[in-house]
Amino acid sequence: MRLLLCIILLLGPIAVQAQTKAVLPSELKLWVEVEETEHTPLAREMVLITIKGIYRRHITREQLVQPDFDGFSWTQLGDDTWREERLNGEKVKTFSRRMAVYPDRPGTLTIGAFTHNLTLTDERDDWFEHPVSSEPVTLEVAPAPSGSRWWFPVKQLRISDQWSNAPDQLVPGEGVLRVVRIEALGVTPEMIPPMPELKSPSAMIFAHPDKRFVELSPGGPQTYAFWRWTIRPSNDTSTIVEPLSFDYYDTVNRVMRTVTISAQRVAYGSAVPEEQPASLALSRPDPARLPGWPMAALAGLVGLSGVGYALSGRRLTGLKALERFGLFDPLARQMRQAARAGQVQQLRRAAAAILRRDGPSEGRARLLRHLDKSIFDPGATPGSLAAFTRAFLRQM
Repeated sequence: MRLLLCIILLLGPIAVQAQTKAVLPSELKLWVEVEETEHTPLAREMVLITIKGIYRRHITREQLVQPDFDGFSWTQLGDDTWREERLNGEKVKTFSRRMAVYPDRPGTLTIGAFTHNLTLTDERDDWFEHPVSSEPVTLEVAPAPSGSRWWFPVKQLRISDQWSNAPDQLVPGEGVLRVVRIEALGVTPEMIPPMPELKSPSAMIFAHPDKRFVELSPGGPQTYAFWRWTIRPSNDTSTIVEPLSFDYYDTVNRVMRTVTISAQRVAYGSAVPEEQPASLALSRPDPARLPGWPMAALAGLVGLSGVGYALSGRRLTGLKALERFGLFDPLARQMRQAARAGQVQQLRRAAAAILRRDGPSEGRARLLRHLDKSIFDPGATPGSLAAFTRAFLRQM
């Protein structure tokens, strides 16, 4: 009898911990925690919640079923976390899921019950289903302030304004890429304001589609947006790009703020003309000397002959041949070579150098504007570079 009592006492704790089909309420627990703040959340403001569970049973399979989230938008912040921990000296399994929810409207809103469908085992090691549910959670939501152009509540905001190269030191004929980078904590990509229109009184601006992506973190979604434009002065000197601004709501300090990106000068720098080939370089001239009387007499005779020939009404066919000396113009030769090679930027650079050297020409400036549009406009296609070169060199 004494031996039997000892066996019962030794097997008692094992019997208590044995898996049975009877599940006690204390063995499985699931609830929702709302991160506490000192303020009432506003509509569309991020609210962090954590679904937690403590389980004292062996779990074979599990699936967490979410409520409908009526009146909320939501995003899950990473994967579910399972751990084995000790609670009051007892080893238990813990479960957690981190989420960010966004109330769609003000008022009293309820987050419904989560249900964790568990597969447990009994004393014969057979599986059976057992659900456990959390209690609903109620939130009070305040209305968003009125008057803002775009309601943008954000926990943390970083802005950077980046240029592909110095905007006030551009090479003549080239454009510059501007990228405004937005990094916002606590919002999803669609909550960032739409890309604004970049304005300038005298610049060619081509907007690129904006790009957005999100990274998940325990503190909320971290969203990145990139606004991009290609900019080029249209008057071959300089221009001003007007400032950008948008509003956001600082959810930490509970205040509306305005971001302003200042105006920027976009200009061509001091362009140094390209060096001429050595074969065409001019040597230092000798000191000037007055010609003697024989040379003066010869010059007078040639001049009188030319005047007399012109008064006779005939045309000198040799004058047409003088146009061939344009072939020796190094800038014109650069244009022709660039046109044959299909090098649009080099062609445009040589054309701009000719325009600066020879002075203003409305015809040439108009041709340059058409070429610029074909280069920078994504919907346009450049025409024949050889035809452009011929037309440009014919213009005066």
